[in-house]
Amino acid sequence: MNVRDEYIKFFESKGHKQIPSSPIVPENDPTVLFNTAGMQPLVPYLMGEVHPYGKRLCDYQKCVRLTDLDEIGDGTHHTFFEMLGNWSLGDYFKHESIEYSFDFLTKVLNIPLERLAVTVFKGDENIPLDEVSADRWKELGISSDRIAYLDDNFWIAGDSGPCGSDTEIFYFRSDEEIPDKFDPEDERWVEIWNNVFMEFYKDENGNISELKQKNVDTGMGLERIVSVMEGVDDNYLSSIWKDVIDLICEITGLPYEGNEKAMRIVADHIRTATFIAADPAKVKPSNTDRGYILRRLIRRFIRYAKKLGIDINSDFDEKISLLIIDKYFKYYPELNDNKKEVLEVLKNEKVKFNRTLEKGLREFDKLLKNSNTVDKNIAFKLYDTYGFPIELTVEEAEVRGMDVDVDGFYEKFHEHQEKSRTASKGMFKGGLLGHSEIETKYHTATHLLNAALKKVVDSSCCQLGSNITTERMRFDFPCDHKLSDDEKKEVEDLVNKWIEEDYPVTKEEMSKDEAVKSGAECRFIEKYPDIVSVYSIGDFSKELCGGPHVSHTGEIGHFKIKKEQSSGAGVRRIKAIIE
Repeated sequence: MNVRDEYIKFFESKGHKQIPSSPIVPENDPTVLFNTAGMQPLVPYLMGEVHPYGKRLCDYQKCVRLTDLDEIGDGTHHTFFEMLGNWSLGDYFKHESIEYSFDFLTKVLNIPLERLAVTVFKGDENIPLDEVSADRWKELGISSDRIAYLDDNFWIAGDSGPCGSDTEIFYFRSDEEIPDKFDPEDERWVEIWNNVFMEFYKDENGNISELKQKNVDTGMGLERIVSVMEGVDDNYLSSIWKDVIDLICEITGLPYEGNEKAMRIVADHIRTATFIAADPAKVKPSNTDRGYILRRLIRRFIRYAKKLGIDINSDFDEKISLLIIDKYFKYYPELNDNKKEVLEVLKNEKVKFNRTLEKGLREFDKLLKNSNTVDKNIAFKLYDTYGFPIELTVEEAEVRGMDVDVDGFYEKFHEHQEKSRTASKGMFKGGLLGHSEIETKYHTATHLLNAALKKVVDSSCCQLGSNITTERMRFDFPCDHKLSDDEKKEVEDLVNKWIEEDYPVTKEEMSKDEAVKSGAECRFIEKYPDIVSVYSIGDFSKELCGGPHVSHTGEIGHFKIKKEQSSGAGVRRIKAIIE
């Protein structure tokens, strides 16, 4: 059974329209580096904007999450995964949502009722216990003993905004006798689906009110549900991974058993790197943002490939990546379209990392020339700067008869982790709070900048990627030269001229074919639904887009370019602010 296809088929039979998977790099959500859930691309519609496909939607969405990066290597975590989702935008609510989930699990996937349990919201001083969900589960056959009431079953993006209770569905993943009473702390029960019911709004003072539009947002991880269906407790033994793991075994001449961690990391990281490199945003390895994540993933799988005895100078990574492309391009055609770029990214970064490792070994000897001990600062510098895992540092130290302050290294490592988490809270929070008034102004300004670059620099200029915060905007575009001061000033002046002339920003809904015929800029058109939104500004900007916009350009403010620099081969980056 192909769970992905069966899921879409089921929800289409319930009146849902399938929407295409959005790119991994979000276009209009400034809060995240990557799409981390199926709901992220739907933020404007969850906030009330009318979706061109209607009120019932479903999809499978490419997601990348990095909060679990250090846990990759066990049997259940992945950096890239697919999320199956269905939504109600002000249409059906708890009764129908719970029934659809129950029917899909028990009637399509044929999961026995006795293996299911659920959690619902326990309630607090502001919002009562979710009896509606609990009663619905009971009506469908879930016993009271299999329903747990928890404080955690409440969802909100950030500190304020749309929010509501959720109900999580669990599966008993063990051959042992199934207990009559559900204990959510029992690790044999694994969560397989989460239905979020957005029915309230929490303001900045903590006041709760009911939403006019009540939404349902559900998510089910494909990798987990497939492993459940196939009766394996290691996701990498499921059909999703088996051919990839078999190929790694063939390359190494080693069995999976006894080499699980290294093989899982190689498999997971090559898959994620392949999807990121194939994304229309054309991410390249670098030392910042998405490029840093891509570089880290590639270098980490190279380190573990070395542990498996793989010849790093061989084409092992290309073989695995090509297998992954072949497995997924039916669902995500950009993998095949950008195959050449993916393989170049892997090859080039591998060459660079080999040089870095050699340099790191030289630095190792240089740092320790007059010492018999590798202290925590040196050990962490070797890890952070040269990509030396602590195991490699220990091995090299032993060869030289030195000791390593391993405990001190982990102390530094955890300090670094905590700082990274704190610094990235805003970047990875995800959700519904990323479209403030200033960010909406910045988003509209990207349209003006795009149009100005076409007129001043080259008509082939277009947006390859953007990132918006409350402080600034960043815009990547193809260009074979550094912009001159005159070019930058002319672009800046033209954007400000259009702002001062206070053009209306108009929106039209039409088919993709009509959008193309109308002359709208339609990059990455395959990711959009059949009915799209086209935004026009004067006679100089017409783009297919799904983001938030001001009503008139005069609302934006004064536009100023702060920096223009390289963002990779043939790609330039502008950083600008609104004053």
